[in-house]
Amino acid sequence: MSEVKKIIECVPNFSEGRDLDKIEKIVNPFRGKDGVKLLDYQRDEDHNRLVVTVVGEPEAVKKAVIEAIGVSTELIDLRVHEGQHPRMGACDVVPFIPIKNVSVEEAIELANETAKELSEKYSLPIFMYEKAAKNPQRENLANVRKGEFEGMAQKMSQPEWAPDYGPASVHPSAGATAVGVRMPLVAFNVNLGTDNLEIANKIAKNVRFIGGGLRFCKAMGVELKERGIVQISMNMTDYTKTALYRAYELVKIEAKRYGVSAVGTEIIGLVPMEALIDTAVYYMGIEDFSMDQVLETRIME
Repeated sequence: MSEVKKIIECVPNFSEGRDLDKIEKIVNPFRGKDGVKLLDYQRDEDHNRLVVTVVGEPEAVKKAVIEAIGVSTELIDLRVHEGQHPRMGACDVVPFIPIKNVSVEEAIELANETAKELSEKYSLPIFMYEKAAKNPQRENLANVRKGEFEGMAQKMSQPEWAPDYGPASVHPSAGATAVGVRMPLVAFNVNLGTDNLEIANKIAKNVRFIGGGLRFCKAMGVELKERGIVQISMNMTDYTKTALYRAYELVKIEAKRYGVSAVGTEIIGLVPMEALIDTAVYYMGIEDFSMDQVLETRIME
């Protein structure tokens, strides 16, 4: 019998969204590798962030990720980095997502192997988060990243915030990195017809779970200076339980009190088909619809 192929996804986020030469050098380790497929990479100048999506065999993906993080450690200096997105590392976060024939436990083991090698090879402090967290305080990425690069040295001086791997001090230019395991996440943003960041922050606070909003939604206000507008930037951490259309409708409801309208949306990186189908079914009012009715679903069977 042929060996069952294991497939894992990894979506490393790098703190560089403006310098095209640096971006290409960071992405190159994912190209031309056996067992690794580069699906997508997107940069955002306002966020000053690069999101890479790769899939492949666990060991091959791990090696490519470690190589790319080495490049980012050399090229990115957070002491001069500015952007709208919170960040604590040159490679800020490395989530592994089980896709096919990979259990959560296997993904956690791979995440820990990756973290250990990163800490030893590049002297990076590594925090484990989400399903790979070693204590409940670190499950939420926002808790781990709080204080960002500028406040990380002071934070790590506290015994409860010693890194899970690596030196107990922040890397002088590359900061610290979070490595974890999670289910597919949808980065879903709603643009507002105003340049008032205070309004965006108030809306984000009411939409996100920690502020009393949607259970599987993280949100923050972001200023898009070049466009003269603001944005509600959201991470939908479980689209099967908190649908995209619910987040969109709640943003519109909250925006209405300020006389502001949604003027567009965007999705960063890749998105599961089911998340979009679910939203389409809601807005179109399709009755008794099933994913089995999607052509691509039947083709891939």
